Amino acid sequence: MSSILTNNSAMVALQTLRSINQNLAGVQSEISTGKRVGSAADNSAMWAISKVMESDVQGFKSISESLNLGKSTVSVARNASETVTDLLTQMKGKIVAAQEDNVDRTKLNDDVTALKEQIQSVVSAAQFNGLNLVDGTNASVDVLASLDRDSTGGVTASSITVTGQDLSTGGYVTKDAFTGSTGVSAAEDRIGFSMDAGSTTNNIDIGQGTALVEGDKIVLTIDDNVVSYTISADDVSGTSTPGDVAAVALKAAIDGLGISDGGGADLEVSYDSANPGQLLFNNGTANDISVSGQFINAGSGGLGTMAGIDVSSAGGATTALATIEALIDTTIDAAAAFGSSEGRIEIQSDFVSSLTDSLKSGIGALVDANMEEASARLQALQTQQQLAIQSLSIANSAPQSILSLFRG
Repeated sequence: MSSILTNNSAMVALQTLRSINQNLAGVQSEISTGKRVGSAADNSAMWAISKVMESDVQGFKSISESLNLGKSTVSVARNASETVTDLLTQMKGKIVAAQEDNVDRTKLNDDVTALKEQIQSVVSAAQFNGLNLVDGTNASVDVLASLDRDSTGGVTASSITVTGQDLSTGGYVTKDAFTGSTGVSAAEDRIGFSMDAGSTTNNIDIGQGTALVEGDKIVLTIDDNVVSYTISADDVSGTSTPGDVAAVALKAAIDGLGISDGGGADLEVSYDSANPGQLLFNNGTANDISVSGQFINAGSGGLGTMAGIDVSSAGGATTALATIEALIDTTIDAAAAFGSSEGRIEIQSDFVSSLTDSLKSGIGALVDANMEEASARLQALQTQQQLAIQSLSIANSAPQSILSLFRG
């Protein structure tokens, strides 16, 4: 039966054309974006997995930067340790030479002193981005190494711990180095207190209960003003105790600062011989004042015994020979430890780089379009589209043939 109201052939042809056009649009989207799964609507499961993996790739890029920073930091520390080892080896040559009686030990001792100073310079300068792993101020540092995702989707960060090595000739003592002071302890084993405006008083008892030796340093910071005194050989061997001498010297230095509020009121610091080694602070200014103290022990660092090396005498040369061997062993161990950590970081860096490439490949396998297949499908769908249009045209012209039945 033919009908001019319902053209079934045209409806079938139209549905076919619509389906072909939808498939054609999908293929054209794949070709233009390069992705088979471009949104959650295309394939929600694959899209979700790919997005999680893409976030991991971004995380591993940051980890790679962290590893590069850590490797550079450890490399500086390793180079410093190796340099100190070389300098100590040179020092050993001077010490061995001083074992001979027919040598100028004074000149050899001058060379040893110069090497000591160079070692201290190397240790102080061995920092990267402000982090020094050889001066004893940092026990360890964690280098971000990986992001670990478990089966439930939970993510945890893991790190490579690099242990700091103390190659300094002096370090900070405990927070009670300055007995008698009150207040809140601050960083780097500093002890201090804040003084309110007016007649507030406080005291620091320098060196009491602490055996001060040559090379020890007392450092006081008053607001932004720093004063210090280093214990000398005369202080240790003199009639006065080193704490007394340091207190008097620091009092004079603080007085020289002339801390006042501009109106004649001053910070007063007094030394009372009845209280050996004690500084009494009296804040007469109209401003609050912050005071902190720091005690640096010349012999407490990992290379602290180096300060006692003196080859100007036969006995000193003999003692120095045993001391230098221990110092060289210390620096060799430090360099080896840093070398091991640097190797771990480098291996992890290579692994993270390979892992990132693998993740990118995995993401591509999930969502990237097969361009060869897409090209073939495009050609086929374009042909189908043309045929569907032709079929729809034929179906639409079918009712015209009914007119011939009504011609006389």
